[in-house]
Formats: sequence, C-alpha cells, structure tokens
Amino acid sequence: METYYLFIVGILFLLAASDLMVGVANDAVNFLNSAIGSKVAKRHWILLVASAGVLVGSVFSSGMMEVARKGVFRPENFYFTEMMVIFLAVMITDVIVLDFFNTFGLPTSTTVSLVFELLGSAVAVSIFKIMNTEGETISNLGNYINSGKALAIISGILSSVVVAFVVGMVVQYIARLLFSFNYQKNLKFVGGIWGGIAMTAITYFIVMKGVKDTTLISKETISYISDHSLNILLYSFLVWTVVFQLLISLFRLNVLRFIVLMGTFALALSFAGNDLVNFIGVSMAGLKAYQIHAANPEIAPEALRMTELAGEVSTNSMYLFIAGLIMVITLWASRKARTVTDTEVGLARQDAGMERFGSTQFSRTIVRIARRFAEHVDKVTPRFIRKFVAKQFDTTKAPRYSNPKDAPSFDLVRASVNLVMASILISSATALKLPLSTTYVTFMVAMGTSLSDKAWGRESAVYRITGVITVIAGWFFTAFVTFTIAFGIATALYFGKAPALIILLAIAIGLLIKSHVLHKKKTKQLADEEIVDEVSIVNRCTNELRKYLKQSIKVYNRTIDGLTTENRRQLKEVNEEVEALNMEAKKLKYNVYYVLKQLEADSIETGHYYVQVIDYLRELAHSLEFVSRPSLQHVENQHKGLTREQAAELKDLSNQLSDLFDDILEMIKQNDYTRVPDAIKKQQDILEDLNKIRKKQVKRIKQGETGTRNSVLYLGLLNEIKNLLLHTINILKAQRDFILNNIE
Repeated sequence: METYYLFIVGILFLLAASDLMVGVANDAVNFLNSAIGSKVAKRHWILLVASAGVLVGSVFSSGMMEVARKGVFRPENFYFTEMMVIFLAVMITDVIVLDFFNTFGLPTSTTVSLVFELLGSAVAVSIFKIMNTEGETISNLGNYINSGKALAIISGILSSVVVAFVVGMVVQYIARLLFSFNYQKNLKFVGGIWGGIAMTAITYFIVMKGVKDTTLISKETISYISDHSLNILLYSFLVWTVVFQLLISLFRLNVLRFIVLMGTFALALSFAGNDLVNFIGVSMAGLKAYQIHAANPEIAPEALRMTELAGEVSTNSMYLFIAGLIMVITLWASRKARTVTDTEVGLARQDAGMERFGSTQFSRTIVRIARRFAEHVDKVTPRFIRKFVAKQFDTTKAPRYSNPKDAPSFDLVRASVNLVMASILISSATALKLPLSTTYVTFMVAMGTSLSDKAWGRESAVYRITGVITVIAGWFFTAFVTFTIAFGIATALYFGKAPALIILLAIAIGLLIKSHVLHKKKTKQLADEEIVDEVSIVNRCTNELRKYLKQSIKVYNRTIDGLTTENRRQLKEVNEEVEALNMEAKKLKYNVYYVLKQLEADSIETGHYYVQVIDYLRELAHSLEFVSRPSLQHVENQHKGLTREQAAELKDLSNQLSDLFDDILEMIKQNDYTRVPDAIKKQQDILEDLNKIRKKQVKRIKQGETGTRNSVLYLGLLNEIKNLLLHTINILKAQRDFILNNIE
C-alpha cells in the first residue's frame, strides 16, 4: 500500500511537469502578445526577457500555494486517501482540458480551471463521504467545501473581467490623447513622465509587493520596504523620469520600447508568481500530504486526517525554481504557445482584414447601440474638443510601411499600456493572495485598449466583438467542463482505485498524443505557408493558385464518386473540404489589399489581373459548393440514386475535367501559356458534351425514366459543371495576363 501512494505522488509530479508545459503554452499569450504584436524586438529577445521574468516570478510564488491546499475545501475534514483522490482528479483533468484549448488556439484561464477542478473533485468526494456517514445529509456539504473562499475567488475572477476592460480602455484613451498615433513627435515632451509613471508602477507592484511572500529576502528588508513605501515610490518616480528625459534628449531613446520590454518582464514575473500554483500547487500539496502520512505510520491512510494542510506551509524555493526552468524551456520550444498568441493578437490588431470570427445578431446590436451613443456624445461635445480628439486619434499619422507584413499589429503606446496595466492588476491580486486569472486580465485589458484605440472600426467591430464573446463564453464553458470532468474522474478513482487510475492515465496519454498530432498537422500547414511567403510576391500568388486548383478538382471528383456510389460519409467529408476551400478563397479575397500593396512596392503594375484571378476563384468555390451540397442532401434524404447511364456520363465528364485541369496546372507551373488556345478548345468540347447530356436527360424525363428529385439534381449538376468550366478558363486567362505583363 505504501508503494501505491508513493506511485501516486510520482504520478502527481509527472502530471505537474506536463501541466507546466501545457499551461505555459496556454498562458504565454498573457505576457507575449503585446511585445510580439508591437514587434518591439526580435522574437528571441522578447523570449529572453520573458524567460527572466518567469524565473524570478517563480521563486516569488510561495504565498499562492496555499490556494491549492485549502482555498476551495477544508482539508482537516478529509482523510489522506480522499485527498489523494482529489489531487489526482484535478491534475488529470487539468492536463487534458488545457491541452485541448491549446490545440485549437483558444486562450483559457488556468486559474478558473484549477478552482473548478478542485471544486468538482472535492464535491464528488464530499458527497460520497456524506452518503457513507450516518446522520449527515447534503446540507452538511459546507463542512467540507470552503464555499465562502471559493465564492470570493470566483467573484474576484469575474469582477476582474470588468475592471480590466474599463482600466485598459480609460488609460489607453488618456495615453492616446498624450501621444497621438504619431507618437514619435510627442515622445520628447511627455516620454519622460510616461516612462516614470510606468516604471514606478512596475517597481511598486512587482518589486515591493512581489517580495513580501518570498523566503529569499529577510523579513527586516521586507519590513523596511513596507514602512517606507511612499518615499520609495516618490524617489522612484523622480529618478526614472529624470533618467528617461535625459536619455530621450541626449540619445533620442525610444522610451516606449524600453517600457514594453520591461513590461514584458514584469508581466511574465506576475504570471509566474500568480499562476505557478495552477500547475504545481496541487502536486506540492499531494507531496505534503504524503509526508504527513509517512510521519504517522501508526495511523491507517483511511483514518489519517489532513489537519496539517490547513496550516501555514512554506514551499521549498528549489521546487519553485525547477518549475520555473521547465516553464522557460516550454516557452522556447512550444509551438502551441504561438497558436494561442495569434488569436489574441488578431483580435487586438489595428487594421481590418481577414477575421477569424464571424458576425452575430448580438454583436451587430452592440455596435449599432454604440454608434448611436457616440453620435449623441459627439453632438454635445464642444467643437474644439472634437477637433483635438480627432487629431490625436488620426490613424493616417501613424508610421507607414512599404510592406504591410512588416507593420506591427498595434503600436508601442498601446503595447506599453497593455503590459503595465495588466501587470499592476495581477500583482495587486497576488499580494492579496487572490488567484486572479492572468488570462482574463491581460485579454480584457488588451480588448479595452483596442476599443479605446479605435481598432474596432466599422469594418471589423462586429467580428472582434463576436471573437471576444466567443473567448469569454469559452471561459464559462471551461468552468462547467472542468467541474464535470473532475467530478467524474474523482468518482472513478474513489470507487475504482488503482485499476481506474491506470485506465484514466492511458486515456489521458492517448488524448494528449492525438491533440499533439492534430496540432502538428496544423503547424505543418502554417510552415508551408511561411515557406511560400519567402519567395517573391508573384511566385507566391502563383503557388497559392496552383494549390487551390489542385484541391478543387480533387474535391469535384470525390463529390461525383460519392454521389454515384451513394457514399454519405464521403460526401460529408467533401462538404467540409468545400467549406474549407470557400474560407480559403475568402481569405485570399480579404488579403487582396496587402498583396496589391506588395505588388506596388515591387513596382508591379498588374494587380488588377490578380484581382480578377481571386474573383474567379471565389466563383469557382461557389460552383463547387452548388455541386457538393445538393449531392449530400440528395443522398441524406434517401432519394433515388443516379441511373447507371447518368453515373457513366458524370464519370466521363470528370475524366475530361481532370485532363483539362492537369493541362492548366502544368501551364501555370511552367509559366508557359502558349497552349491556352488548346485549353479553350478542350473547354468547348466538354461544353458540347454537356449539351448532348442535357438533351439526353430531357429525353429521359419525357419518357418517365427518372423522377423529379433525380432530374432536378442532375440538371443542376450539369449547369454548375458548365459554370465551373467557364470560371476555370477565366482564371487561366487572368493568370496568363498577370504573369506575362509582369515579365514584360
């Protein structure tokens, strides 16, 4: 039995290491998005700064560890065996849920996950204790669950969403009034004061508040800092302001760049100090529980109460430092961290373009109300104030980039506000030992600054709001899912013991492997796009076109095959592929602006031909949709299938189309368009065959050989095949003009 519990402690630490990796992949967005979005420095320099912050913050996190031991439940009322069930359920759930969110690039809260996992597993074990104890009912649940503390934590987490959004919005508005979008011009006047305020805030909340729970600094030093806080703040502000103003005046230092890098360090430190409990707190509590059990060998595990866990327990700094090292390694190595970062940066970027999220009635209503409110405010605001505000928020004065891909998602002013305000809020919560959600705070600060900075313009507002609502809804979904899964796993472990543990670990490992494969596949697709992106703009456009046409003919052939064999599963897969093609065509359409800017930068005057290519691609995608969707509906509704003659006719058309596409793809690959007349001749031949097939179908209808549903589907397919042919040749002609005019 002793070996079994030692094995459990080992499993807890392995899960903690895994949780550190998936947790950092999820939470890296919290302290990287502003630096990466503003392109303040090369990525490796940003990671170096963040790594230093994570290592320092990890050794300051000892005071937060008690949340995992007694923040949600009352350990003194549980036995050793029950506590181990709770801790195991929490860790297994955490690894699975966080990895799932990372795979799909959605930032979620590790704090919310931890709290609701602890709640779910503790409630499950508490219910079983009550059921097995005479004289107790469900009303006694409060004896086991620290409901007051749990509600305080949850309410603090939820209120932080509103506070962070409002603070970010207000401070960003003030910052933009001070700096404008042409911030370099005003930097020499207000840069010193802004830098002084920012660095003083960082000094206070990171150094002065952060050191209070660490064991690395003497109590006398901490007491001195606490007693002289006001003087330290005043001197800090004066020193930083003078130093920055001198550096700006003498060396033209871009103080915002320094603030963003220091803010990245501060926020990484805040993250490690506040969130490390989410990853290793439960495992450390499990180790402490085992140590209590080992110190009391005369008491059976089922009868050993965990009273000692309710007291003050300090965490060995070496464990914290090792955890920090694992986090740093993950920060550099994790691909999933980039995926999650892209989501938040995309929602906060200054420009419009291809949006990841769609439009909903709710988001449209919010935008409509906001616009009307803004119009009313505008009417009562004095004209000189409106002129001043309009001047400061004039985005045309922002720095311009010849290549749009070199432009940051937002500027250094917004990045500095994001980092400083988020680190202040998080560090304040850490000082109060409240496990605030770093994800909620940094995300909502970023969304508040985006709104205030007019990044959510009329072209993008509804999509950005939908994205924010989707992410927030995902947070509530996280709470429900983690509570439910932890409850289920705790139930299985409570009754199934060792066999259940082995099965659950096997399931967890299988899910992790599956998500890793899925993410690797996504990463490979992105890597392929990056490789293509390195070649010239004309070659990139050509490669994208070839890739799209290859996929189009493949999808068409699979549709016809699935229809003739009445393969419903294949048709469903094809419809998903067609939807992906539609999204790809839409993405290309939205990126036309950036492509044209790059063509202009390369002195290429044939952008209008590229626009034609993209327009015809969109039409091609629609034709494929009108082929695949009716085919699936026909088979799903169990309508009578195609006749043998119809199937043979469609198969023959597919062969001819494939042959035509092969010729077109070869021409595009070789940039040899001398055989365009041959392709047009093939197109005409296929169109003639189409007319003959259509006449045959009309004849079949007159003779009553096919029913209404069959006839409507078949004639519709023939019409869309005709459209597909026309669009394909138009694509070829437009691509020919695009390439040949560039060569000239």
